[in-house]
Amino acid sequence: MIVAYIPPNEFLTSRLKLRPSATSDAEAIFEAYATDPQVTRYLSWHPHTVLQDTLEFLAWCDRARAVGTDFAYVIEDREEGSILGMTEVRVQEHAVEYAYVLRKDRWGQGIMTEALSALATNALAHPAIWRVYALCDTENPASARVMVKIGMVHEGVRRRHAVYPNLSSEPRDGLVYAKVR
Repeated sequence: MIVAYIPPNEFLTSRLKLRPSATSDAEAIFEAYATDPQVTRYLSWHPHTVLQDTLEFLAWCDRARAVGTDFAYVIEDREEGSILGMTEVRVQEHAVEYAYVLRKDRWGQGIMTEALSALATNALAHPAIWRVYALCDTENPASARVMVKIGMVHEGVRRRHAVYPNLSSEPRDGLVYAKVR
């Protein structure tokens, strides 16, 4: 019998540390990116307007981790210790889905590519995981490039996939990228 995949508590790369989110991160997340309309444009939530929004999100992350299917990680700069963004690892039976956000001043520096590459490599090395994937809005080419850079292949368009409230109140199409073993 194959043991279910549970991602490690921490990931280290050459520049980054990925660790479980904590309520003590709320102020740093709020200031770094959660209030930024450009950063949250393609996300499933509105920019946070008060610190309580961020605290509630982090409490949700704690509850999801306790259930054992969704694992939120803060992405930190290993040298500075500053929070750069977050990623969520959503474990399914034989697959893992990723979602991610990165503060604007670190866009285009390979941060998310480095983080997701470490996550995908770890997941695909586990005998229970055969597929890693992510989706992005059809108008978000930067996110699509991250997926391609870590070796994911464009599989198609998921019609009316998700509501991105900063773009529309209607569900929008999403691009699906995956890597399999």
